[in-house]
Amino acid sequence: MAGVQGIPSSTAMFARTPYSSRLSKSSPLFLRSALGLSAEGKFHGDIGVSLKKRRSPLRLSVSNVATTQEQFQVTKLAAAKENQRPVYPFAAIVGQEEMKLCLLLNVIDPKIGGVMIMGDRGTGKSTTVRSLVDLLPEIKVVGGDAFNSDPDDGELQGPEVRDKFLKGEELPVVWTKINMVDLPLGATEDRVCGTIDIEKALTEGVKAFEPGLLAKANRGILYVDEVNLLDDHLVDVLLDSAASGWNTVEREGISISHPARFILIGSGNPEEGELRPQLLDRFGMHAQVGTVKDPVLRVKIVEERARFDRNPREFRESYMAEQEKLQQQISAARSGLSSVTVDHDLRVKISQVCAELNVDGLRGDIVTNRAARALAALKGRDKVSAEDISIVIPNCLRHRLRKDPLESIDSGLLVTEKFYQVFS
Repeated sequence: MAGVQGIPSSTAMFARTPYSSRLSKSSPLFLRSALGLSAEGKFHGDIGVSLKKRRSPLRLSVSNVATTQEQFQVTKLAAAKENQRPVYPFAAIVGQEEMKLCLLLNVIDPKIGGVMIMGDRGTGKSTTVRSLVDLLPEIKVVGGDAFNSDPDDGELQGPEVRDKFLKGEELPVVWTKINMVDLPLGATEDRVCGTIDIEKALTEGVKAFEPGLLAKANRGILYVDEVNLLDDHLVDVLLDSAASGWNTVEREGISISHPARFILIGSGNPEEGELRPQLLDRFGMHAQVGTVKDPVLRVKIVEERARFDRNPREFRESYMAEQEKLQQQISAARSGLSSVTVDHDLRVKISQVCAELNVDGLRGDIVTNRAARALAALKGRDKVSAEDISIVIPNCLRHRLRKDPLESIDSGLLVTEKFYQVFS
C-alpha cells in the first residue's frame, strides 16, 4: 500500500488535495493538529511534509509504492496452495494397479472417455482419484474465461472467446493445470448446467449466463463419487453432455451452448445399486477394485496412512521424487501419443474379439485401440503390441457385455479368455 513516510495512507490521501480546498482561511489550526504540527509551524518528528507558505498547497514525497497486481496474485495463489487440504500422493497408493493404470491412461488420452471404478467400500477409490490432481499436466487456456477455452481450437471455446477468435482478436493465454471438479450427489440441475446470473439481472437489468460445473469441468475431469446413487435427472444431463461434448441451456429466456468435454470418472459400491446401462456405456473403461488380501500389504497400507495423518507435509515430501517422475512420464506420453501406431492385423483381431463377445456398438473397438495406444506411449514405445492389448481389453469391454443372470464368471475373465483364443 502506498503511503507517506511516517503518515498512514488515509492521511496521505487527505494531504494530496490542495490546502485551500479543505480549510477556510479562518481555520489554520485544523491541518496543524491533524498532521502533528505545532502552532508555530514546526514539525514534530520526521514526517516528510513541507509547507512553503500558509496559502500554498502541500507538497508530498510518496514512498513505498504499492505492490503490482501480478505480485499480489502470485502471493495469493501461493497462500491458497499452502492452506489447501493435503492430498494423499498417487505414488503412495499400495496395490490397486488396475485402477491406477486406467486413471493414468485417461490422463494421457482424454478421448478414451473416462473410467468407472466399482469395488468394495474402504478400498481407496476416492483417495486414488483425488490423488490424481498432483499428476495432472498443464494446458493452455484463455485468461479470465469461465469455460477453460482453448486459444487455438474453436471447438473448445466458450461463446465470447469464439467470437473474438473468429474476428482475429488477440486472446490472453495462460498455462494452468487440468481442473478436477467434484459433482456432489445433492447438486441441483441449475448448479450443474448453469443458469441465469441473478446478481447481474438485479443490479444491471440484463440477462447473463452464470456457468455451472459442466463449464468448469471443460477440458478437465468431472468426478462423481457414488455415481450409482446419482439422481436420474442429473444422469440425463451427464448423458447428453458426454455424448455430444456440448452443454445446451434453455431457460429464463437464455439460450446458450458451450463446450463440455471432460474426463468422466465415477466410483461406487455395487452393493448399493446398479448403474443405468446408458451411463455405464459412456465410461470408456471399467476398473474392478477388490479388498487387499495379503496381510503384509494390509499392514503397509495402515502404516502409510498413519504416517500421512500424523504429518501430511512430511509424508508428501517423502514421495516428491516419485511424483515428479510420474509427471514427467505422463507429459512424455502425451507428447508422443500422436506417433503411436497400431498394426492393421491387431485392429482386426480387436474387432473380432468384440464381435465374438456380442458387444453392442463400436465403442468397445474404438476405446480398446485408444487405450492400447496410450499404454504404449506410457511405456515409451511408438508401436502397440499384443501384450498392450491384453492388458487393457478387459477394462474396455467388461462393462459392455450383456448380463447373464446365470453366469457366475466375472466379465473380465470372459474377455481375457476370448482374447487368448483370437490372438493365439
